Amino acid sequence: MPVKHPLIAQVGVAQPIRKLFDYKLPSLGQDTITLQPGLRVEVPFGHRRVIGLIIRLRKKSDLDETKLKTILSILDNRPLIPCTLLRLLEWSARYYQHPLGDAAMRGLPNLLRKGSPLPETRKKYWQLSKANTDLVLSTIKNSPKQKALIEFLMSFEVVSDKELSKEFSRSIIKRLHDNGYISQTFPDSPKPKTHKILNDKKLALNAEQQQVLNQVSLKKYHCWLLNGITGSGKTEVYLQLIERVLTQGQQTLILVPEISLTPQTEQRFHQRFSVPLVSLHSGMSDNRRLLAWTKAKNGDASIILGTRSAIFTPIPRLALIIIDEEQDGSYKQQDGFRYSARDIAVMRAKHENVPIILGSATPSLESLHNCHTGRYTELHLTKRAGHAKAERWKLIDMRNQAITSVIAQDTLLAIKNTLTRKEQVLVFLNRRGFAPVLLCHDCGWVAECKSCDSRMTLHRTYNKLICHHCDSRATPPAECPRCKSIKLIAHGAGTERSELLLQEAFPKTPIIRVDRDTSRKRDFMNSVYHDVKKGHPCILVGTQMLAKGHHFGGITLAVILDADSGLLSPDFRAVERMGQLLTQVAGRSGRGEKAGEVLIQTHQPFHPSLNLLLHSGYREFAQSLLANREEQKLPPFCHLALIRAESIHPQDAEEFLKNIKRKAQELCSPTLKKMVYTNPMPALLERKSNRYRYVSRIETDDRNQLQKLLSLLAFEMEKYPKQSRLRWTIDVDALDL
Repeated sequence: MPVKHPLIAQVGVAQPIRKLFDYKLPSLGQDTITLQPGLRVEVPFGHRRVIGLIIRLRKKSDLDETKLKTILSILDNRPLIPCTLLRLLEWSARYYQHPLGDAAMRGLPNLLRKGSPLPETRKKYWQLSKANTDLVLSTIKNSPKQKALIEFLMSFEVVSDKELSKEFSRSIIKRLHDNGYISQTFPDSPKPKTHKILNDKKLALNAEQQQVLNQVSLKKYHCWLLNGITGSGKTEVYLQLIERVLTQGQQTLILVPEISLTPQTEQRFHQRFSVPLVSLHSGMSDNRRLLAWTKAKNGDASIILGTRSAIFTPIPRLALIIIDEEQDGSYKQQDGFRYSARDIAVMRAKHENVPIILGSATPSLESLHNCHTGRYTELHLTKRAGHAKAERWKLIDMRNQAITSVIAQDTLLAIKNTLTRKEQVLVFLNRRGFAPVLLCHDCGWVAECKSCDSRMTLHRTYNKLICHHCDSRATPPAECPRCKSIKLIAHGAGTERSELLLQEAFPKTPIIRVDRDTSRKRDFMNSVYHDVKKGHPCILVGTQMLAKGHHFGGITLAVILDADSGLLSPDFRAVERMGQLLTQVAGRSGRGEKAGEVLIQTHQPFHPSLNLLLHSGYREFAQSLLANREEQKLPPFCHLALIRAESIHPQDAEEFLKNIKRKAQELCSPTLKKMVYTNPMPALLERKSNRYRYVSRIETDDRNQLQKLLSLLAFEMEKYPKQSRLRWTIDVDALDL
């Protein structure tokens, strides 16, 4: 709410400083009564000028007001961020222990953070200015084209920019506008009519889908977990829920975990609906993203589709939030402001009193636990939609196979048979590049990163060794640096190497590789959908980008080349991720009318978790993991935060975390005996970019007490005397160790 006659603005800036800054209001003629939180301002900050955001307005400061600096300018007429969204940002910054100013500024598109104005989204028209027309005509009498334009506008009240530019050049229009003879006007555009919502008829629902649709209420906040097997028609349920929202003239926000999913999702939404839709993701140019953000903020877009950061978009008539593939780790930011877009979405829905749908074929253990405790309501889709049949799973025991590189002979035979039937194949490997390592056949030397405790990956496309952790790059050596042998071999397989092996085995079959490297090309995923949709036999080779939500109706065989990494990792979440990934990849098979088959290559064919997943399905697999987590007091049965420290010298990071552990024990009240602190330990990847990384874990049953402790520790960490030697972060609800 506006504050009457405020004197002080508390401004947040994009700096890693855990405080707001008090500024005096400018004497620039603005009516201070209209000042509100959410406006951008330009302020002096040290020796610089920076863009900040008004977070609060106050009548006085706790500081000596004679020493306060004055706001240089106010950049907006109306708040960019409404009060409800500001409160959400304050909650998010507090919960994830991040500076509020930095969190609030990160909620804005890049151009707004730099001070650019909002783009005009309304349709532009031209009209004569209030100048004396006869005087104008006499002034420009020697310019027949300018005179003709003025006479043209005299015949109409207003003319659209499109129509005027058909008759006259842009240079003529600009010259008259610069001279003040004509002016722009932006009449408000009418909102889309509710009776023109659908482009395409909605599909008939099966009994399960209809039951889910009937059960979901759109009247107030509630969190629904839509637990539907792959291919069960979750998207059709989303579409029909969105239709309900659109008939009320309201807006919907849909989040997807990957940029690669937006083209297919966008296309499907455009096919169904005739209302304006915008996408928001990091793959867009700054100008396109700002325009889309502005359309969402102004209410001009009825459907907002985006990735993680879209959760902070202002949406004035928000009535429904949908989080697709809610289990996906991509929703958790892994650096800077380490927030979970999924969890913030739940809080936003609660703040704005709107329903939220979390959809997944492989729900996270946290969401399943929230259903068990009554926080969420679980809805089930247990059958594939239409005539699609459930896929058949089969393990390929790699211990007993004659292997060509990493593709077993049985696997090659299954691929050959599928292609012979004129069907399509998906080959999945969670690793980019030509091969994991370059090694010497004679002495065993391995190409390792000089800046990390990691091996370099060989990329044939660039003929480079690349570290996927710090992006260090090197040219592959002609001979072994250790023994000078020229017998250097690419050992193992990445997507690029798998592509070459499959090309050798199936030279007449198109091989389409989908990973981070190939998808950097603009409209790459659109071209993939177009090619695969033709239905011709082909082999898709890819990483996690292909495992999430894509619908390829012609694929009848899915191959997972390596299931073992998730079974052998020391990370307690690794087995859960393995089960989700295998299930999601398997779900890409048999989504059309033909039955699908799934082959899983493994050296661990008797692993109990893998066999439980294969024989009993993801639901029983997840329940088993939940029971195990409860027994071991691991999330979601406790609350976890990591304090991370990194330094050029490992002892600096370790000493810092030991100091913080002592402070934590001093700050804790005697009632917090259940708080568990671990000693500093090296991260799973100990050295990255020439910095040694250490972590310390804090676990407790009491989330509120954990938050209080972290707030106190953040203050202590900021006072640490050796700040210049290290970097530290707090990671609440951490996903990666």
